[in-house]
Parts: sequence; C-alpha cells; structure tokens
Amino acid sequence: MPSKILVFAGSIRTGSHNARLAALAAKELALAGAEVTRISLEDYPLPIYDGDLEARSGVPGNAAKLKQTMAAHSGVFIASPEYNASVTPLLKNTIDWISRVRERGEPPLAVFKNRVFALGGASDSPYGALRSLMALRQVLELGCGALVLPEQITVFRAGEAFDDMDNLKEERAANALKRVAQRLTEAARELSQ
Repeated sequence: MPSKILVFAGSIRTGSHNARLAALAAKELALAGAEVTRISLEDYPLPIYDGDLEARSGVPGNAAKLKQTMAAHSGVFIASPEYNASVTPLLKNTIDWISRVRERGEPPLAVFKNRVFALGGASDSPYGALRSLMALRQVLELGCGALVLPEQITVFRAGEAFDDMDNLKEERAANALKRVAQRLTEAARELSQ
C-alpha cells in the first residue's frame, strides 16, 4: 500500500514561495510512490489560540478537521516560511490548535506521535528559511513529541529559485527535495505497516 502523506505550507500569501515548494514536494512525493493530499491552511481559518476562548467555546471545528486530516496520514510535509528567524504565526497557531484536539480517552498530542514529519522552507534570504525550520523542529519534536526526519530542504533566494514550470533551478535543492520525498515516503510506509 502506498504511504499517505499530507502536504501544506505555513503561508497563505498570494505567490508564496512555500506554497510553490509544497506543490513541488507533493509532486516529488507522488513520484516516490506516495498517495498525497495537499491542503491550504486558508481553507481552515482559526482564531488566535486563547485558553479562555477554548474554555468558553471549545476547540474550533477547523482545528478538529485539521487533526482528523493529519490522523488519516502516516506522513506530513510542511513547507515553512521564515518570519523574524522563526515560524509564521499562522503555522504556530495551527499547530497550537491541533495540539488541543483530543478524542475521548486519547492521550495528549497523540496525532503528532504516530506519524513522521519532514520539513522544508523557502526564503529570499541566503539562509533559505533554515532558522524557521530549526524553530519548527523544536515545536514539533520537543513541544509535540513528533518524529521529524533529519533530512530537510532549504531553498534560498527563493524569488529566483523556481523556473517557469515551478521546478527548482538549482540541482542541489532539487536533489535535496527528492531525497526528502523518498525518505518521508519510506518512513511513512514503515510506520503504517
């Protein structure tokens, strides 16, 4: 059976480099034999996480939908932009809300603990969103107990990195994305057996 991989970007901005990277990752994952679901966080609007709001109104329906979507996949690829050397508020808020969703009798953070994550990031900076990936890795591994692959893809000078067909121009980056897709597909397959 093919690995089921969820792909999304931590940006909903028009023309987002990370949305382009997520689309390319979805293509590479499919070529590696995965069954891919690509979503946009734009379709799951959430309020800023607030414990008082959660106590009053419960977890928003979109957080529950995102958690169910994640639970239906054995692997997750996240394309993370970099804001001020860290993750975007959109991405952090999404993870915070998903972390609050629990079925009756389910241990905390279970949806993060029984699947494998891979990370990528594109930025116009010479760092290629590397600092964002470090921060995201910390949130997922230390905060949520997730298994995050050491392989990752960083795309620097992202405004010039994609060709007219939305493929990566630079061989180093293209090969890194292929390695990440292959490794995530294999790891997700192993987890789902």
